[in-house]
Amino acid sequence: MTSLAPNRTRPASLSGPRSARPRALAAAALMLGLTGCGTVSSLTSSLTGGSSAPPEGTPGHVRGYFGAVVADEPRAALVARDVLSAGGTAADAAVAAGFTMAVTLPSRVGLGGGGACLAYNRTRSSTEAVLFPANAPAQPAAGDRPAALPMLARGLFALHTRQPRRPFNELMAPAEQLARFGATTSRALAQDIAAVAGPLLADPGARAVFANPATGAPLAEGERLVQADLGGTLATLRVSGVGDMHQGTLARRLEELTPRAGGALTVEELRAAVPAVARPIELRRGTDLLSFLPTPADGGLAAAAAFQALQSGADIDTASQRSLAVSRIWREQGGDPQALLATSPTLAGGVPALPASASLLVLDREGNAVSCAFTLNNLFGTGRVLPQLGFLPAAAPNSGRVEPPLLAAAIVHNPNLRAFRYAGAGTGQAAAPIALAQPMAQSLLNNRPLAEAVGTVPEPGRANAVSCGRYLPGESGQCVAVADPRGAGLAVNGGP
Repeated sequence: MTSLAPNRTRPASLSGPRSARPRALAAAALMLGLTGCGTVSSLTSSLTGGSSAPPEGTPGHVRGYFGAVVADEPRAALVARDVLSAGGTAADAAVAAGFTMAVTLPSRVGLGGGGACLAYNRTRSSTEAVLFPANAPAQPAAGDRPAALPMLARGLFALHTRQPRRPFNELMAPAEQLARFGATTSRALAQDIAAVAGPLLADPGARAVFANPATGAPLAEGERLVQADLGGTLATLRVSGVGDMHQGTLARRLEELTPRAGGALTVEELRAAVPAVARPIELRRGTDLLSFLPTPADGGLAAAAAFQALQSGADIDTASQRSLAVSRIWREQGGDPQALLATSPTLAGGVPALPASASLLVLDREGNAVSCAFTLNNLFGTGRVLPQLGFLPAAAPNSGRVEPPLLAAAIVHNPNLRAFRYAGAGTGQAAAPIALAQPMAQSLLNNRPLAEAVGTVPEPGRANAVSCGRYLPGESGQCVAVADPRGAGLAVNGGP
């Protein structure tokens, strides 16, 4: 497969050895169609305004602190903020932001891709992992750019089931509108387009989306990005339900159209691809419980190993090496991830090139939180936009030339207090685990201001974080959201 990115962003998968398979979500729940209830405009108006003097809980009328959002793409952060302002939960806001990132940052997040999220529910005082990797089909087609199974929509639906308040189809409306009527190309997307413009724009479908229609040049920051076909696909998912992509009309169209993008998918393979809910990898610090993404999203395992090393006094380089060594052992040998954390392996040789990812953090005013990492297993996935459907398939893993991405996310809460403490995520290929662990350790162990802690992450790592120094519920004024200043994302911390 032709790589569309420099070595640091080559495609990879989330497949690999598993010590234990997470329990699958009930297939019936995941395959249910979500019927539409109203027009797109009416759905959007519920997030952007209403009649005079609406009650609390309607858009713009949540009083006091509404929560915090950090996303690698600014528009997605603002969409999540609006959902929180409308009284939505952290899961609601993360769903809306995730779909929005599929429109505004399609280089790293898309309907053809996947990811993994942690969801903290304060009422239950527990954290769960929702895993939806974009894996290769059981028998991948022999194309020049094989496609992975699309998992984002089903994954976000699974995340929504953990704590729903706003209707799922309502949460899709902002992304649909941005795709249909256009969004401003962000700095984050413009940088990714520029990095792979040559091979990307060689595809007619990609050129129609990511090039200036007047000049043919790659879209630059501030220019208009219109994706009408993607808007139509989102509308179908909103009206018919996300199951339509796996066993309905969209599934049959994927079976028909993916061979044109380099590799075929079948309806049978799409139907069988479901997310899973699993227990996270857990560490203790005092009475706080630190939860990391579990395998096969082994960036969480790697970050937990890095945090342990930092807690023991290791320097950043040593902690990073240990994190990558633990991940490498798990990928090659499998085993119990918690048991691997008790070992002290060394990394033999270098680390193969790993793919790009993106992150999203959401905290609501009740203290519920979500931390997500997304990927297309390569910048722009296969690099070919599916005709009529308008999205890029993720690059299929296990081709012999690619590595799984290190998806790194964590949430910290206090079970005794039933309160949120910290959420973080790291990106930057092989530096993703240390990008998560370093500011987390600086904040939790050394009480360093969060903005300073994020600034200590080594290149090419990027860290996003939300911290409530005195927990939430508690003093919301102590809550801080920080986006890595070297990136192009946005942090929103709301209310007095």
